[in-house]
Amino acid sequence: MALSWLLTLFLSPFVLLASAKSSTGSRVLAVLDPKIQPDYSIFFNQLQENGYDVTFRGPSDEKPELNVDDLIFDHVVLFTAAKSSVRDLSPQNLVQVTKKGVNLLLVVPSKQTPLSSLAAEFNIVLPPPSTPLLSYFPERGDPASVIPIPAPTDSDIIAKGLNPIWYKGLGFHLGSNPMLFPILNAPKESFAADSTDAEALVQAAEKGGEGLWAGSSLAVVAGFQTRNNARVAWSGSLELFSDEYMRKEISGGYGINSGNTQVARDIVAWAFQENNVLRIEKVVHNVVNASSSEAPELYTTNSQAVFTADITKFNPDKNTWEPFREISDLQLEFTMLDPHIRTALKPVASSPGQYSVQFRVPDRHGVFKFIIDWKRKGWTYLHSSTTVPVVPPRHDGYPRFLSAAWPYYTGAISTSIGFLLFSALWLAGESQKKTKSQKVE
Repeated sequence: MALSWLLTLFLSPFVLLASAKSSTGSRVLAVLDPKIQPDYSIFFNQLQENGYDVTFRGPSDEKPELNVDDLIFDHVVLFTAAKSSVRDLSPQNLVQVTKKGVNLLLVVPSKQTPLSSLAAEFNIVLPPPSTPLLSYFPERGDPASVIPIPAPTDSDIIAKGLNPIWYKGLGFHLGSNPMLFPILNAPKESFAADSTDAEALVQAAEKGGEGLWAGSSLAVVAGFQTRNNARVAWSGSLELFSDEYMRKEISGGYGINSGNTQVARDIVAWAFQENNVLRIEKVVHNVVNASSSEAPELYTTNSQAVFTADITKFNPDKNTWEPFREISDLQLEFTMLDPHIRTALKPVASSPGQYSVQFRVPDRHGVFKFIIDWKRKGWTYLHSSTTVPVVPPRHDGYPRFLSAAWPYYTGAISTSIGFLLFSALWLAGESQKKTKSQKVE
């Protein structure tokens, strides 16, 4: 019995890993040359063990088709350097399927292909053809084009504490598109060059613009998230996902393998929307201390309103959505054309995954919106918009007396009192005159 319990405890992490799911579906189309498919068996076996239904197809095959009007795949893995592509794998069609919510994992080839023009659409600037990334540090027995890249320590996508990652391919520059961000950067000692000859490198360094293709400003793996939250992962290396590099030991020996296996898994987990996937379950708004829990049809100027949002995160191991309370910079905007109020939505301590704020409605009537627009690189975009009218108080809704109007009240009262006193004195003076005239007669 104890042995059975220990075996269950030992195998439970692997069972959970095998049951990991994507939040958008499990159907994967893998496009690569059948001749090199065995070289990536670990990667694709890992996909299948994690619950994905992988369909393989050659670069020149037309079936199964990636049809925009009848999508039968949720994700696409494109491991091909073919110079010409079939119609459904053209850059135009790949852009269209992302608009339908299909996620892509793409490898940028070292030579000019249709994917090179697709990269430009995503604001990725590629180096000249046949210009691999090189590095002579640290000292090792491998060629300069085979680079050990240290794993990032502050990434929301790649696991922490990994061994160095073997890399052979391109380094590319990322444009200013806010939807584009680096997942893995090149080492700071690396540079892109078409030759390993020392004299040629010196001559290249004397040319202008070399800073664009050197150092950690280059990315080797990048992510792009579209407005509809479809994800596209770009890699400059096909070998990054190969069995050879996953089994390759890190420099120095000791029988320690590289971090390629886990990095490949992390890239897929992000691109296929397993990790960092959030959604707004519901939003609730009401007047403070309202007698009814239902949202009011309208708000009155200067009234106190309360807004609450419930946010969940997808758990791929359990295939469930769980409350998420780790957002520290969520904001609510109350807008009419421009934001009239922008305030922080803070987590509710007693309700996990719930964010709430109370505020005073502006002293301006019109059609307003409660808006949440949270966009962070690597995370699902959160957007919510709720329209409500704001009206002035009804004729019987104003206070009977306004404290700000006391000067006017005082002026009106004093004027009335003065008029009464004047009238009384004037009338009293007339009566005294009549009495004196009668006595004289």
